[in-house]
Amino acid sequence: MQFGLFGGARTKRSDGAADSHAYGDFIAYVSEAERLGFRSIFLVEHHFTGAGQISASLTLLAYLAARTRTIRLGTAVIVLPWHNPVLLAEQAATVDLLSGGRLDFGVGKGYRAGEFAGFHIPMGEATERFDEAIDVIRKAWTSPGRFSHHGKRWRYDDIVVEPQPLQVPHPPLWLAAGSPDSIRRAAREGYNLLLDQLGSVALTIERVALFREECRAIGRTYDPAMIGVTRALQIVRDEAGLKAAYETRARVVRTIGDLARGGGTPAPPEQDDAPLLGTPAEIVARLAKLQAGGVENVLLVDPAANVESLRIFAGEIMPAVADTRDALPLRSSRLPHL
Repeated sequence: MQFGLFGGARTKRSDGAADSHAYGDFIAYVSEAERLGFRSIFLVEHHFTGAGQISASLTLLAYLAARTRTIRLGTAVIVLPWHNPVLLAEQAATVDLLSGGRLDFGVGKGYRAGEFAGFHIPMGEATERFDEAIDVIRKAWTSPGRFSHHGKRWRYDDIVVEPQPLQVPHPPLWLAAGSPDSIRRAAREGYNLLLDQLGSVALTIERVALFREECRAIGRTYDPAMIGVTRALQIVRDEAGLKAAYETRARVVRTIGDLARGGGTPAPPEQDDAPLLGTPAEIVARLAKLQAGGVENVLLVDPAANVESLRIFAGEIMPAVADTRDALPLRSSRLPHL
């Protein structure tokens, strides 16, 4: 198996100094992850929550590009309905150049009503805005010269987008998806797949199988590295720590649901097997179940960005589920030219 990170820095509303320190700690966390052998970092994009989540993921990735050398730098996800697609194509291509071709471009339609309300964009327009934006971005990255686009939301005449990304034909495209239709779409349209941290082991394995079978049905070469499965990480050593970890898990799930739907989300079931929660040996057992179901690329979610947890994971867990295939991170050259 191969492992990466998912999430981002978490700040507090302050005079700025504390926020700067939080970002500095997160940069050190990612640098240590690279040293320990983690292969990727995927950053979220969120707005208006008051919870201090990352809002400018490409800006932070540009800085990380200068502070790292090998770890892949991903967005998970940039919400396309909120952005000018040409400006976004330029910014993302710049990060790809600065990083030496390490950008993974994860995109999504968005799901939090409060964020759409903050931008005064109706959620009902999310799909059409997403479809048009990704069409423009693909044109921007693959057109041999100038191009035009006349759509419902965006119009460009005889423009050229600079710079071009370093990866050919463009950085790998990742789609956050969960429903069967969206998973099939990801396979058909050349995306890699990002799966959420809440799905049970059984559901996650079903989703992996669906994506794999859809790839085969359309003749697309499948690689397990095409699927990133996010999993919360909570390493414990004793019963007291286990109880606290499950309380934290319940609180996190409620918070995710509250932000997505405005409240009313129940706590996870007692038999919640989605998180990597337990002793190192118990986490190895959970990973083995995922691996048996075809999961080979796991993205760890740790809101605390705990360096010690990373070191324990790298020292006691990663060797037990080592990637015997010696796979390299998926590059865009392995995607179809769309």
